[in-house]
Amino acid sequence: MEILKYILAAVDIIICFALIIITTMQTKDSQGASGTITGSTTNNFYEKNKGRTREGMLKRWTIILGILFAILSIALGIVYVI
Repeated sequence: MEILKYILAAVDIIICFALIIITTMQTKDSQGASGTITGSTTNNFYEKNKGRTREGMLKRWTIILGILFAILSIALGIVYVI
């Protein structure tokens, strides 16, 4: 059981650092108050294919790593209680 604790902790730390790095690589996505007032939502080719760009990939990996981090943290808490 001790080996499982160390393995989960190591994987959790690696995912934590990867999540920090990917989050800091992202650009600011919001337009602020001016975008809200003017309602500047364009529906062009770039917006439709945003998931294939670098920003879309970073956002997808941030979500995936965030979910993995949460699941591993809960599993690590359960393993340490037992």
